[in-house]
Amino acid sequence: MTKPPARSARLVVHALGDSARFARRLARSLDAPFAPVRTHPFPDGETLVRVTHEAGTEAILVQSFNDPDRKLMPALLAADALRRAGASQVTLIAPYLAYMRQDRIFRPGEPISQRVFGQCLGRAFDRVLTVEAHLHRTHRLSDVVAGRARSLSAAPAIARWLVKRGGGAIAVGPDEESAPWIRAVARAAGVRWVVGVKRRLGDRRVSVRFPELPRGARAVVIDDIASSGATIAAAVRTLRERGVRTVDAAVVHAIFAPGALDLIRRAGARSVVSCDTVRHPTNRIQCAPLVSAALGNAR
Repeated sequence: MTKPPARSARLVVHALGDSARFARRLARSLDAPFAPVRTHPFPDGETLVRVTHEAGTEAILVQSFNDPDRKLMPALLAADALRRAGASQVTLIAPYLAYMRQDRIFRPGEPISQRVFGQCLGRAFDRVLTVEAHLHRTHRLSDVVAGRARSLSAAPAIARWLVKRGGGAIAVGPDEESAPWIRAVARAAGVRWVVGVKRRLGDRRVSVRFPELPRGARAVVIDDIASSGATIAAAVRTLRERGVRTVDAAVVHAIFAPGALDLIRRAGARSVVSCDTVRHPTNRIQCAPLVSAALGNAR
């Protein structure tokens, strides 16, 4: 991993709300100071933000966009405040980036949400970094967010977690879309891998089938995002029915709608862990070092 830059007064890490824990880890990894963004709510629902920033220094703002409608405006206001305080450059670190799914009009009268959200961020920030943007037909984050924008792979972080858990596990992707990065995780961890074939039967009904699997193996189902939990639960259930004795689940973004975690556990998952891109009790895998390395390479 690239060594982060030495501590310098030229870089300050800021954070909003529940992103402070990730931001503090990032600041430590960068050996940079940390300064929270203060917020004050008004009775009409507006938010006032206040920053403490030394003129001429670069600002790193950390904001994860789960609950994006509530979090976007404070992030835009913080970017403006940092520039008015004299920041030489304002970078957004969005460990989880919302509104990336809707990249086209599916039904008449709908917006292209991805483009709207990306344009807001592109105008407010000099560069944007996220982890595992949920892109489909769009291949690069820079096609969504103007300027320097990049989606970082969580594969190295998940691979390190797999290695710490011990050998012998099979890395399992629940569908064909997961194949490229499941392969990257497996190669980095030195484990076998397999990808399932998913069939969606409804909003919360999914079936997943797999090719031949070694009986009695230990498997880890890995996905980039868990919302309803239906896909991961279907994969876990199928693996257990196929004779896999121990099945764990790991996700990058722990969105987890109400009941999702219980659904996965009832399907037979021994444990469920997640990256720290969205603050959640299942967080076990840290991604701040990935972001720190990317920032170090870009400087």
